Amino acid sequence: MSYSKPKPPSRGPSKPRIALDALLEDPAGNPIRRALWLDELDRRLRPYLPPSLAAHARLANFERGRLVYVVDAPVWRAKLRLAAPELLDAARSVGLEAAEFVVKTTIPMPAAAPVRKAKPMSAATQEALQAALASLKKPDPSGPSDAG
Repeated sequence: MSYSKPKPPSRGPSKPRIALDALLEDPAGNPIRRALWLDELDRRLRPYLPPSLAAHARLANFERGRLVYVVDAPVWRAKLRLAAPELLDAARSVGLEAAEFVVKTTIPMPAAAPVRKAKPMSAATQEALQAALASLKKPDPSGPSDAG
């Protein structure tokens, strides 16, 4: 029986890459790179938000000089508009050419909508429904008619 040393792992082109790194190298990774950049920008600008507002506002986009924030209720929208000058200055301080400030409000998702019970059908409605279903099931004995 012979024992041999295991081969050291190769460092060549077959070395596995981290999935995210591989995706970011691809042109399809542009939206991911942009999302990561916006997330980092949000983290850099977050300290300039009033503390009561920070949990309700998030940077959504920056494009062509527009700094766009999203808030979760109209009351936070009004409060964020008051903080707009400081946020624009902060954005400029990190190298953005921010000239416009936009705040949008998200539509809150309702909790669990109550399930409504269906109203019972009247006897006349039930009879009409049964007749309609029966007419769909019966084949026409005369076959297709050619009038004319």
